[in-house]
Amino acid sequence: MTQGPGIHVFEITAAESFAEGQDFGAGPYQRLAGIARGALNPADPRNAGIADLDIAPRNAAGLVEYAVEVVILRPADTARANGRLLYDVTNRGRKMLFAAVYEGHGVPPAEQNGLRSAAAAGNAIPLRQGTTLIWSGWDPEAPRANEGLRIELPLLEGITGKVRDEFIFGTRITPADRPTAPLSYKVADPDPAKAKLTIRRTRDAAPQTITAWEYAGPRAIRLLPEGTTFTPGSIYDFIYPATGARPLGMAYAATRDLIAFLRHAGAGNPLEDLRRRHAYAIGISQAGRFLRHFLDLGMNDAGEGRRVFDGVLCHIAGAGRVFINDRFGQPDRTACRHEDHLFPEVWFPMAAAPATDPISGRRDGLLRGAPTDPKLMEVNTSTEYWQKGASLIHTTPDGRADLPALPNARQYFVAGTKHGGRSGATTARGNAFHLNNPHSASPLLRALQAAMEEWVEQGVEPPPSQVPRLADGTLLPAEVALAAFPAIPGTRRPRCATPIAPVTDWVVGERGPEDAWRPLVPAVDEDGNELGGVRLPDLAVPRGTHTGWNLYAAEGLEAELCDREGSFLPFAVDEAARQAADDPRPSLAARYPTPASYAAAVRAACDRLTAARLLLPEDAAGFVAVAEAGLPA
Repeated sequence: MTQGPGIHVFEITAAESFAEGQDFGAGPYQRLAGIARGALNPADPRNAGIADLDIAPRNAAGLVEYAVEVVILRPADTARANGRLLYDVTNRGRKMLFAAVYEGHGVPPAEQNGLRSAAAAGNAIPLRQGTTLIWSGWDPEAPRANEGLRIELPLLEGITGKVRDEFIFGTRITPADRPTAPLSYKVADPDPAKAKLTIRRTRDAAPQTITAWEYAGPRAIRLLPEGTTFTPGSIYDFIYPATGARPLGMAYAATRDLIAFLRHAGAGNPLEDLRRRHAYAIGISQAGRFLRHFLDLGMNDAGEGRRVFDGVLCHIAGAGRVFINDRFGQPDRTACRHEDHLFPEVWFPMAAAPATDPISGRRDGLLRGAPTDPKLMEVNTSTEYWQKGASLIHTTPDGRADLPALPNARQYFVAGTKHGGRSGATTARGNAFHLNNPHSASPLLRALQAAMEEWVEQGVEPPPSQVPRLADGTLLPAEVALAAFPAIPGTRRPRCATPIAPVTDWVVGERGPEDAWRPLVPAVDEDGNELGGVRLPDLAVPRGTHTGWNLYAAEGLEAELCDREGSFLPFAVDEAARQAADDPRPSLAARYPTPASYAAAVRAACDRLTAARLLLPEDAAGFVAVAEAGLPA
């Protein structure tokens, strides 16, 4: 029997009791693993934006097949399910939700991603409430480590082309002394004369050709003589003839069809017996960019006028999308000042609201007023403003005006936080010059997910957008913000924010004009802490200056922004220490004369945030308890 497009079959490969049957509040949970097999119709207008779908191999029905790896946590007792489906978009195969949002960071990565223990679920808020959680693979080459999830997509037979890979050892490739550089695709012709390897220390340096190299198998190279190591921190580019392309953009349609199946299908659906009233998506970092791209491609249309997701929350995606819907795409790339800046990540439109592109003259937005548009929240940290053009999601591309608000979209800025800021972060420097920024965005994400659910299910408006604005002077050119930053002894400042521009040829490594799109950054107060966004208790009652930027410590990279790291510049303990250091910022003793005054300030900040629905009461209680235990060192 010929089967049509969509999910054909859901094969359950494993079913087990989650966390040994622990009741988190809505009864025990069941953990299901499976394979969802389906197919796409290249003639379906909803699939028109998928690159190379028209040349992909087809089955007897003229459809292009795929298979998606899926993991589900669902209430075992159908009567205790709350009707919510929450899809956590995987990031390089990893489940992000509990570690990044719900305090499940205190277990090893294998336990986090395997997700079988109560500890991996952190504070387990979704499980307390009876929410069904879903994860699936969308990258056919996502890492398999710790049970990473993948999608199976067809190869484009006979297709070859030039590919450029970038290698930066010690940051994006670890360990720093790894002897080989991995290739994104299989080499199509091993003749070294048809490939080129270059090195440069920084993005602005002239590349120097390296001739002493060889292939180390079909998907790696090494330097010669054998045993020569790559220089940590330097940028290597390798252009070579490749094969093995797939229509990677199918991942968006496969996700659309999977969630539509789980939400609406009956027979063969492992959730058939549950109430399924609303579906939500959350994506963190690369996964947030996946969701922005998903919306841009119109993939929230489940057919028959139905939405895939009612609510979408993108965290730390900046203005970006994923380099996936291109022939020989490389979805693991993430652009910063020093890394991956010649791969596509930001292109027009950047904002949910309509705007006009000064380069093309085109007017567009990610949300186009379709009945299938979801409610959208976008959350960014300081790093996304400095490195990933986050201001462009709420200003015109030229950075001259704030965009008007859409009724179904909100934007939030987590002040004083780095890209990966979450519970459990430390001040360990890593590759950076300054102490790292330990501030966590997780409490805000918990509050916003709760607000999203009330918005969708009850029509309760969420907190208004809180981002820096041109209109009130809290959004500025980087050079203006840096000029206002306090002169803290021993501190290095960045030269600029990372320029944002379209990539016109990612193989050659060419960008369009860097003066057309104008990213801006948050203004700062007299301590150097940021204005214009949500100040969680550790920023509202600070013990130091928190930034979303840091600089590399390595020789030759001292002026380069350090990947997606932040800085923590602690205040002096008392006035004597402040004067000895010539620090212009008041000391901790001057700010908080007694432990009680510090605790009172934290309590007041928590009261303001909970009243604004930007902090859950249980998180507020946690902050107050820590403050009452004494001023942290």
